[in-house]
Amino acid sequence: MKILVINAGSSSLKYQLYDMSDESVLAKGLVERIGMDSSILTHKPTNKEEYTEVSEILEHTTAIRKVLNALTDAEHGVISSTSEIEAVGHRVVHGGEIFKQSAVVTPEAKSEIRRLFDLAPLHNPASMMGIKAAELNMPDVPQVVVFDTSFHQTMPEKAYMYAIPRVLYNKYKVRRYGAHGTSHDYVSKEAAKFVGRPLEELKIITCHIGNGGSVTAVQGGLSVDTSMGMTPLEGLMMGTRSGDLDPAIVPYVMNKQELTVNEVNSMLNKHSGLLAISGISSDMREITEGMEKGEANSTLAFEMYEYRLRKYIGSYAAAMNGVDVIVFTAGVGENSVVLRKRVLEQLTFLGIELDESLNAIRSGEPRRITTANSKVDVLIVPTNEELVIARDTYRLVQ
Repeated sequence: MKILVINAGSSSLKYQLYDMSDESVLAKGLVERIGMDSSILTHKPTNKEEYTEVSEILEHTTAIRKVLNALTDAEHGVISSTSEIEAVGHRVVHGGEIFKQSAVVTPEAKSEIRRLFDLAPLHNPASMMGIKAAELNMPDVPQVVVFDTSFHQTMPEKAYMYAIPRVLYNKYKVRRYGAHGTSHDYVSKEAAKFVGRPLEELKIITCHIGNGGSVTAVQGGLSVDTSMGMTPLEGLMMGTRSGDLDPAIVPYVMNKQELTVNEVNSMLNKHSGLLAISGISSDMREITEGMEKGEANSTLAFEMYEYRLRKYIGSYAAAMNGVDVIVFTAGVGENSVVLRKRVLEQLTFLGIELDESLNAIRSGEPRRITTANSKVDVLIVPTNEELVIARDTYRLVQ
């Protein structure tokens, strides 16, 4: 079975085509600048040359049609016809309490996803555009939605409830939902395989650190706490998101600056985090370069970022009464040697012994970066959210 995995953003669309007979990737790519006359399709077929096309792509329906054309192209394609695609899997950020696991797309499922737009206003509407576009281009192909929040539905009430009037939960489901669930689920399972122990016996802290970031406490294979909240804004300091802050800051700043709700929401989501503190970038690579050059703002941004990450790791070790494995994953987690070093050298109270030579190795494979004497295994596990989506899609359409 061949499955197309789609991750739709408001102006972008990532895709991967899987052959589930061996879970191999036949092709992957990205459509950027949707809605503009200079949209870019970058198509990367396995064992063939990369192909790029610049054209006008004004909406997602056209974007998916371009993707299907690339997949079936005589020179750059990997399948002879779109009829070979037997299912489509979509990443959706927010599933609320309704979607405790992945689901086949039905009119009822689409209605529930729309109802959750308020909980993920930057993400769920874009996912719905991707679903509609796929339906228009492949009307007879079954589709599946896989939610970032589903993995965290095992959190106990004491972890997901906020200390605010309960009527807000009863009426509007205001609670912690978390995000990056497909990633936390995948890397925790891969970590258990790597250390050769049953997942059910392990206490694992997974750190998904990219432009967005979250930390999850995984006990016995289940998410028991996570740093992102009702929306992806809570928790760690991120590329452009503030993460945790005193909620009284919001009305205070709104009054002082005469900001609207939309303006303050944009400030906290798009103009805060590393970008706000450094004044130069939301990219950790540029922040690290600035720090190495002695730039004070870049140094402060890095130190704040590292400090908050380290605090969350420590708090989740306390929440689970111990930790067996810590996992770093995603763009920053997998690639920032200096961030991992700074975090781990301040966690020696947990019995962690970093092996700096192992930490410095760059590889796309899962690997351990602690010494043989370390009481906690610290691993780098490359995430693969697309494979999780493909597997769930395959399971449901079967």
